[in-house]
Amino acid sequence: MIAIVDYGVGNLFSLKSSLAAIGAEAVVTGEAEVLRRADKILLPGVGAFGDAADKLRATGLDAVVIDEARSGKPLMGICLGMQLLFDKGYEYGEHAGLGLIPGEVRPIAEVIPADYKIPHIGWNALRFTGRKSPLFRHIKEGDCVYFVHSFYAANCDESVIAAAEYGAELTAAVQRGNVCGCQFHPEKSGKVGLNILRAFCED
Repeated sequence: MIAIVDYGVGNLFSLKSSLAAIGAEAVVTGEAEVLRRADKILLPGVGAFGDAADKLRATGLDAVVIDEARSGKPLMGICLGMQLLFDKGYEYGEHAGLGLIPGEVRPIAEVIPADYKIPHIGWNALRFTGRKSPLFRHIKEGDCVYFVHSFYAANCDESVIAAAEYGAELTAAVQRGNVCGCQFHPEKSGKVGLNILRAFCED
């Protein structure tokens, strides 16, 4: 069973619908015990880093997610959920993340040309970095996925498994052991996104 963490932010039910489309059993939950019983955990998120981090901590689920990930349970963060996996984020100040992947989340404005629109919204091709991750076993390099973001994961080169070009090379996906994340929205990325979710569910 896949547990989708419900802490007040995220496209919970579109994500659950995508998992249903690939035949995966999923539950949206804010209960610690359900997360502990789950085979895998999905951490979605939309909005601002600090607000989401505060909401996650207010539920007490941050400690559960960290404990389950450190025990070896597969965990995938999506969009802001991926950003929360890092040490800290710089959106309206400096905020602590979950510290599961070394790195930080910074404004894309620092690295893209001044005439590029923010947020970065739209379809971009994936470029795999290093050895192809099992997360991409059902897709190929150059396949396009859907992004909506103004911040990106930085100083995390050792964990980057895919990048995308938007005036600069931006982190598209990361993995460190059993913990992975996608900056893009697989649940909004058509067949390619479903195939990424399928790979996560299979591992």
